[in-house]
Amino acid sequence: MTDSSVSRFWDKYIIKTKVYNLKSGVDRWYVKHAESYIKFHQGIKLSQHQPEHVEAFLTEKGRQMRLEDWQFVQVVQAIELLFKEMVKTSWANGFPWQEWSDLSKALPSNHSTIARDVPDIDACSIGVDSVSSYNIDLLKQVFDLYPSHVQSLIKEIRVKYYSIRTERAYMDWLLRYIRFHDMKDPAELSDQDISRFLDHLVINRQVSSSTQSQALNALVFFYKHVLKCEMNESIEFSHSKKPKKLPVVLSKNEIKMLFSHIEGDTQLLMANLLYGCGMRLMECIRLRVLDIDFDYQQILIRNAKGKKDRVAPIPSKLINKLKLQLDKVKVLHDEDLKQGFGRVYLPLALSRKYSNADSEFRWQYVFPSTKISKDPRSGIFRRHHVHERGLQKHIKRSTEIAGINKKVNCHSLRHSFATHLLEVGYDIRTVQELLGHADVSTTMIYTHVLNNPGISVVSPLDTL
Repeated sequence: MTDSSVSRFWDKYIIKTKVYNLKSGVDRWYVKHAESYIKFHQGIKLSQHQPEHVEAFLTEKGRQMRLEDWQFVQVVQAIELLFKEMVKTSWANGFPWQEWSDLSKALPSNHSTIARDVPDIDACSIGVDSVSSYNIDLLKQVFDLYPSHVQSLIKEIRVKYYSIRTERAYMDWLLRYIRFHDMKDPAELSDQDISRFLDHLVINRQVSSSTQSQALNALVFFYKHVLKCEMNESIEFSHSKKPKKLPVVLSKNEIKMLFSHIEGDTQLLMANLLYGCGMRLMECIRLRVLDIDFDYQQILIRNAKGKKDRVAPIPSKLINKLKLQLDKVKVLHDEDLKQGFGRVYLPLALSRKYSNADSEFRWQYVFPSTKISKDPRSGIFRRHHVHERGLQKHIKRSTEIAGINKKVNCHSLRHSFATHLLEVGYDIRTVQELLGHADVSTTMIYTHVLNNPGISVVSPLDTL
């Protein structure tokens, strides 16, 4: 290409960037990313490029330590525009551009995976920056007034190895409780003050039964473990009425429709595991290579809800797909090791016991991020598992495209798994074990499809 033709090419490219509604001056970065891609495959005409060329470039980009998430997404979009709008190759429309972007999101410091381990639980060393809260301004106010309350609560939660989400929830309920009582010291408040707060949540805030119960649990925990005093078990307050809600269940036909509109092999495989194994979203996201047992055709789900392990059968249809996924992970991991990466997050206890395990293939995530990122707590560069929001977005988008008029989310696939098993005759105890429920009464909710009397009743309208 001559200089003038090259100039016209990029002028046209910049015009095409307008479809992304970019801010002024950002288009030059798209050009820079596209030029970087062309230089990476120097000597090969763009018309001859295949998906493998794009994957190789994006994989290499994902290893750049200083590249932020939003910059990686920008790179993906720049290459997408290059092939869709300029080169117009036949494969560009079917390439999983969105999946590459969604699978690159780094895990924040308060993510439930990497925030589970807190090496320092000395109460005096806990500062505002190490406390997770939705309301930072209120946290700072309370911390200035009652630092020992905040520090002791965090220490007690972490000593008991509660999740970061429980830590955040309990802390925020304490903050709201103190603010409701005009920033008074909770040690000086009585059972009547607790009742007033719980009444306020129901009467004025109109919270759900589960929300009110969580607030009560947080205050009981604080008074019992921090202030070392038991709350009156007969404390009276207005209870929020617990609605009887049935789980959202998709029919088998709706499952097929939903899966047919999920873009990207990785996202589709994860969705298949949620439905085919009855897994929770985070259980699927956190799967490691050693959890997959092809000989026994089962998956070991570790440290699930309630700190319990359980086993789920691998659907026969997913065996080859899982093997291909692990092959991809192996290639990616080997290359990471060559370039000085290849480490993965391990819980503190495991990392101390097995000092080099974080570099072993068997401990790698089955669904790794497309990008190396800095661990926000340790500062180590690792390849974490994918962020759960990627699959959540795909499920929501696919539901809309498929025209399914139900409130569908990732957990709906687990509900459907349980219901469909009961429909074909599996007993409730078997389903309970597969779901990992501690009490069979939790599993009984799925029997609504089987014993609902309205299903078998013939309407009088049909007899006219």
